[in-house]
Amino acid sequence: MPDQTVTIEFFDQEPSTFAGDLLVFLVEEGIPQAAESGMGINRLLAKVQATGDFKGEKDQAFVLYPGLVGTDAAQGVAAKRVLFVGLGKPDEAINSRRERLRLAGGTIAKQAGAVKAKEVLLVPPKEYLLDAVEIGQCLCEGFLLGNYRFDLYKQPKEDDPPVRVERLLLHDGGLAASAVRKGLELGRILAEATCAARDMANQPGNGWTPADFAEYAKKLGKKSRLKCTILDKGDLQKLRMGGILGVNQGSAQPPFLVILEYKTNKKNPTVLLVGKGLTFDSGGISAKPPAGMEDMKYDMCGGAAVLAAMQAIVEIGVPEVNVVALVPATENLSGAAALKPGDIIRHYGGKSSEIINTDAEGRLILADALAYGIETYKPQAVIDVATLTGAVIIGLGHHYTGLLGNNDQWADQLTEAGARVGEPLWRLPLGPEYRKQIDSRIADIKNAGSDRSGGTITAACYLQEFVGETPWVHLDIAGTAWDFTEKTYIPKGPSGIGVRTLVDCLRQWRPIQSADKNQ
Repeated sequence: MPDQTVTIEFFDQEPSTFAGDLLVFLVEEGIPQAAESGMGINRLLAKVQATGDFKGEKDQAFVLYPGLVGTDAAQGVAAKRVLFVGLGKPDEAINSRRERLRLAGGTIAKQAGAVKAKEVLLVPPKEYLLDAVEIGQCLCEGFLLGNYRFDLYKQPKEDDPPVRVERLLLHDGGLAASAVRKGLELGRILAEATCAARDMANQPGNGWTPADFAEYAKKLGKKSRLKCTILDKGDLQKLRMGGILGVNQGSAQPPFLVILEYKTNKKNPTVLLVGKGLTFDSGGISAKPPAGMEDMKYDMCGGAAVLAAMQAIVEIGVPEVNVVALVPATENLSGAAALKPGDIIRHYGGKSSEIINTDAEGRLILADALAYGIETYKPQAVIDVATLTGAVIIGLGHHYTGLLGNNDQWADQLTEAGARVGEPLWRLPLGPEYRKQIDSRIADIKNAGSDRSGGTITAACYLQEFVGETPWVHLDIAGTAWDFTEKTYIPKGPSGIGVRTLVDCLRQWRPIQSADKNQ
């Protein structure tokens, strides 16, 4: 994995003493003050605003060089450059304010990259209608996510070597220093976990295999309080997990079921996370078209999100719940023994499935993991995350993750978490009229309908067969795991979506009172 580490520290001196590459202030539109300080920054800001080149509009940025500015305002500023970043007009919507800080953080990272700054000091706004913890967290998240690069396989240019920010400093800006420190640490943990998920996804199919999922989980277990269990092909055969084994038949790479457990208290409820770990998907016998197939290395983004969320959870802590994560990991290729349309498999627990389309493979491996996880760990609630259907992109584009589930309270908790972290979810229906589309004449169920109508919903109906009455939510991230809505802190390629939503949801856990009967 490439090293994305940025040294992050709290800066407790006057910003004027910072002699590094870039000193940053955030400014709301219409507010002529950037900081409470003995520096002449506010006078300098007034001169900049008077030119009309910077008004504090959202994502607006203005760089100046104090050493080249012949005014009293610039005297005493030791930094090589000063950057003003706009936050836009004041907005009382809390989620919008959180997102604006993340976007500002991404803008700062972009500007830092443009001037090849290695050391950055960020001074947060004092009057911003968010508590100091959230201000520190959102700024740090946005900056670190915007600073992300993946160039593991590129040879550096000798005449233009890449320069990245190596040290990020955060001042309190007049806010409570202890709260800003806490937010800085939260933002660091969440951003680093999200970047870890991006790293996994960016790896090619020959650089990230099912065995790499297993190794990554083992390393997490060794350096943290997570318990790691790896079920190999022999274990899966003993457990009769025909879904994982069937999808794996055409691959030379052995399959694994990766399990991580985070335990707080036996009295606490357990939440089960399941992530699709399809490290490359050719479609199997029902082969995908060649155009764009290289993106099928991203079919493991759900598994990456779940593992990375566990990485963050063990650092941050979620004291109200126990968490178990399962990642069924395999490839879907068309080798001589590959699953064929018309074949019948048996899932864990005995339910038979007629294979209509071998490219509808994600639901097969998730079904085994869901059935096994629910029977083994008796969770109070379940979330599965998967790049499951192209149909969700037709319906929602690349802007919302599709959400389906059998429990309104649980669905609401996930939706609220997604809104808080800037990863929006949109709920789609479930019901018997959709379930009929996957009735099989010769088996208990079939893995695809006779036509493509409601494809995202029928895929979720398949999964619902294996969760019973347990409150369950399915997140279809096929449209958002890569090519997600363009943002300053979201690069082209994999977004790492799901990591921050899962962690936020579990940190804000509310007990689920009863199962809904209307889904």
